[in-house]
Amino acid sequence: MDRRIVINADDFGLCEGVNKAVLKAYTDGVLTSTTIMVNMPAAEEAVEIAKKLPTLSVGVHLNLTEGKPVSKDACVECLLDADGNFTYSPAKLSVLSIARGKIRGAIAAEFAAQIQWVIDRGLAPTHLDSHKHIHSFPVIFSIVCQLAKRFEIPAIRFTFEPKQLCQRPWPLPSEGGKKRAAKVRAMAKINRFQNPDFLKTDAFFGIAHTGKIDVSFFKALALYSSAQTAEVMTHPGFIDGLDPTETRLVRQRQTELEALCSERTKQYFKDAGIKLVHYGEL
Repeated sequence: MDRRIVINADDFGLCEGVNKAVLKAYTDGVLTSTTIMVNMPAAEEAVEIAKKLPTLSVGVHLNLTEGKPVSKDACVECLLDADGNFTYSPAKLSVLSIARGKIRGAIAAEFAAQIQWVIDRGLAPTHLDSHKHIHSFPVIFSIVCQLAKRFEIPAIRFTFEPKQLCQRPWPLPSEGGKKRAAKVRAMAKINRFQNPDFLKTDAFFGIAHTGKIDVSFFKALALYSSAQTAEVMTHPGFIDGLDPTETRLVRQRQTELEALCSERTKQYFKDAGIKLVHYGEL
């Protein structure tokens, strides 16, 4: 059986530079999938791009930590600061989601509004993932599973990244990447125990190497991964329009775009017999 890999671009809609990069990575590169961050400035433009690419898999990049909410429900106010922006860090959200039913209700309302936003614009989401992997928090994962069932969305990102990625012969992970991957991997194990119905891949790549994905990373992926079905998280982008106060990935996005479009990357996958797919094909 061929190894199958979904290559997803997170943050679609963040800005014009990211939108253009997603378009290029799909038309000229190995990108197969993307997820829209619906409350960002260029989200409407992202929708128009997606509509012109009917074979591009489009999901929802659920977000509770950046920008303003989509939901008009008053219950969401408990997630916001005085200026109406999301106020909690991922760590704080994980704790509050356990301790407070009010917070869980607000999370469910906001996530539902973000999914509905995409559907109302004529797109059928193929999968769900999240900014900063917040959907992996066990309590929040349960909410996301309920919404996936409600909106008939067949897949949720499974954030299980094998620990071997932090060892040779893989490239060195980014600063803090090993610890970050270990934490998310532990939650992913719980997620599979909670509800495996929406988990369509065996493994996930890109957490430990966030900020360091390049052609050498894709070479290692082709040579050393044994996962039959996996997803790779990427963050392509053109530098223009990226605000370094809003995202820690600026110049790296250009590097990732170049790697996604590299002829070497394409050849590595071809030589390894890897089939590039999207969530709609799993």
